Amino acid sequence: MSTIDQSWHPSVAKVAAALAEAGQQNAAAGIRILPAEVRTAAQAAEALGVEVGAIANSLVFRGRAGETETALLALTSGAHRADTGILASLTGVDEIGKADADFVRAHTGQPIGGVAPVGHPKALTTLVDTALRAHDVVWAAAGHPKSVYPTTFARLVALTGGTPADVAGDGQDGRP
Repeated sequence: MSTIDQSWHPSVAKVAAALAEAGQQNAAAGIRILPAEVRTAAQAAEALGVEVGAIANSLVFRGRAGETETALLALTSGAHRADTGILASLTGVDEIGKADADFVRAHTGQPIGGVAPVGHPKALTTLVDTALRAHDVVWAAAGHPKSVYPTTFARLVALTGGTPADVAGDGQDGRP
């Protein structure tokens, strides 16, 4: 189990438990609580002293296929933006749009700026940006805007059951 204080924030505790349950005790133990919120990849990179491309942004989108609405989680390199047209094509939905804070919390149980790859009420369709492969260590949010944990591209794919994809559509490798 994580060495962080499990009472610090319920979302962080859920993420630590989900990581441990998935056999990633080292990741759960590696959760860091930062002194300030890091709601952007640039803020997280600065706080951690890493390249912005090594930050796995957890972006939740609202997808529509006919009358059906779904949540999509795109774990993207902080070095670029996800292309919503590509996301729609990869997931087979008619359109992809921005998700507001209420939608994000309803589908993840976590606040914008702190959405982790795991610890959600139910599994989300997930795409994992192949640009993250360029980094030996990738940093992801851990359920709260002050929390992060180290992982790898391969672990993100395995942990989420996600699909590796070029989500930017420009062949970027995640490096500035």
